[in-house]
Amino acid sequence: MDLYRTKLSETHVLPVTTVRLKDGRQIKKITDKSFLKRKGPDIRGYVQLFFLLITIWIGVDFYLFIRALANGGPSTVMRPPGVEGFLPISALMSVRYFILTGIVNHIHPAGFFIFVAVILVSLFMKKGFCSWICPVGFISESLYEFGAKLFGRNFALPKWVDVPLRSLKYILLGFFFFSVSVLSAEELGSFLHSDFNKVADIKMYMFFANISTFSLVIIGLLIVLSLFYKNFWCRYACPYGALLGIASLVSPLKIRRVEESCIDCGLCSQACPSGLPVDKLGSVSSAECNACYSCVEACPVRNTLNMSVRSGRRGLSQRQYAMLLFGIYFGVVGVAVLVGLWRNSISFNEYLILFRNLGAISHAF
Repeated sequence: MDLYRTKLSETHVLPVTTVRLKDGRQIKKITDKSFLKRKGPDIRGYVQLFFLLITIWIGVDFYLFIRALANGGPSTVMRPPGVEGFLPISALMSVRYFILTGIVNHIHPAGFFIFVAVILVSLFMKKGFCSWICPVGFISESLYEFGAKLFGRNFALPKWVDVPLRSLKYILLGFFFFSVSVLSAEELGSFLHSDFNKVADIKMYMFFANISTFSLVIIGLLIVLSLFYKNFWCRYACPYGALLGIASLVSPLKIRRVEESCIDCGLCSQACPSGLPVDKLGSVSSAECNACYSCVEACPVRNTLNMSVRSGRRGLSQRQYAMLLFGIYFGVVGVAVLVGLWRNSISFNEYLILFRNLGAISHAF
């Protein structure tokens, strides 16, 4: 029996034996089952459900607000600022405008702060937004899990298709970044204060409320593909996820593997929705890592795979990660509320006038 000592704060001897198979291969097995990890509660699932319910609440409030505009009467429900989280391009322009002028625009201020919060989460905690907060990510994950139950497995595209297809989201991100970067402060201000930007959220609602057959087919196709392939939209087409992936590269937190106690079972790589070879890496630095903890939860050996700042340190549990995530995200939102920059300055009467002329309001550029 070979003995390996883990480099953790609570140092202990981990008994691992090397077994030679008939075909000559060698594998490692644990000889003391007390070192096997017990499955903990699915904290991430609860957090995802929490943010999904918030999204539904925002959607219902926004629907009631739109209905009040359609009826031409006063609204008993205020427009929810959180709906601006679904306007990432406007938020990107707001951030660029803030960098150039130092001014937070008052048309979609909540979108600005949500964007900043999401970037900060990525800089410090990998792509936690994608796998813990984003409702689209939650739906995508639910679809491939359902597909695995339905078909008995998920499928993977061949590398010659997967790699070029993955670059699509970065190409889209580059296009949006370039389009925004060439605009001057005056041009950005003109767009941000335009009637089109003021009703961008309403136009988004109308797009889905009166969705075309073509758009419905595209969405249906994405849903079907998500049943077969893990996180199809997030993996191949989401430019927001591409941005967060690039930001996450500087995060001090990473999935780290203790090679001495790893039994080479490969369960971590099988569980990874991004298809990363976790069992072959000392630390996972890829922009594709969503910090979803799937690999950590799949690892059967205690303290072998962790989300941590340095190798040999005890990692963050899902509960601890969730607390930090909430602290950063709602900390930024709290600052926005405290300084009076959470709700926009557009009155209901102005919204009513804009709504009546919605069809005549075209893109500012």
